[in-house]
Amino acid sequence: MSDANASSNKLRVLLVTEDDPLYVIRFFEVFFREYPRQEFEVLGITIDAAFHESKLKTAKRMWGFFGPIDFWRLLFRFAMVKLSRVSIGTLARKAGIPLIPATSVNDPGYIERVRAMKPDVIVSVAAPEIFKKGILASARLGCVNIHSGRLPKYRGMMPNFWQLLEGEKCATVTVHEMAEKLDAGAVLDTFEFPLRENDSLDRVITETKREGARLMIRVLRSLAAGTTKPTPVDMAGAQYFSFPKPADVAKFRQRGHRML
Repeated sequence: MSDANASSNKLRVLLVTEDDPLYVIRFFEVFFREYPRQEFEVLGITIDAAFHESKLKTAKRMWGFFGPIDFWRLLFRFAMVKLSRVSIGTLARKAGIPLIPATSVNDPGYIERVRAMKPDVIVSVAAPEIFKKGILASARLGCVNIHSGRLPKYRGMMPNFWQLLEGEKCATVTVHEMAEKLDAGAVLDTFEFPLRENDSLDRVITETKREGARLMIRVLRSLAAGTTKPTPVDMAGAQYFSFPKPADVAKFRQRGHRML
């Protein structure tokens, strides 16, 4: 088989994510190391700014979420990572994956560029924007997202935090089709990650990102083979969780859990 024919038989994947060197990067450390290059062609990766807000606003958000002690611990960790110059972008370049810049995934110019690339599937990993109709329709097999919570109960932000707070035995990592309504697309596959009675949010986020990468590889293989069996989400039992407030964090700690 010629190189051209071999390439045409591969699943063409475009990745969209946020610039997070502490947690989301754990997904890509595993994904870039383990994805089957003979089966997938990763066309590129778009790395968007986290939260789409100023650094000061993000710092205030993190201060309120982690509290002063854990905030400074996290800030020190962040500074060390920055000094090491390791990022999702550097991992991508090392893996030979082009960086596709964007001010917004919903920008018409970006959508036009994506369509010209002819991806089979667009993979969202903690992408900080809601995908609108144009980008959702720009890949042959559509867009898929990985969400660290059971759907539809744990729709929204920080699902690992809420699953720990609610006393779940496992965190459910979900890969689902993306639809115009947030976290409402059909489920393609899930993975159950056991939670401890007294756990750390840091541990749970880190490990679900790593296992989520392997789940995504499995889903992409199913999409390539045409063997996926989407399960519609019954929105009758849907909930939506927003970013936790300090009172929620206090309850979280009272349950015996730690942030870091």
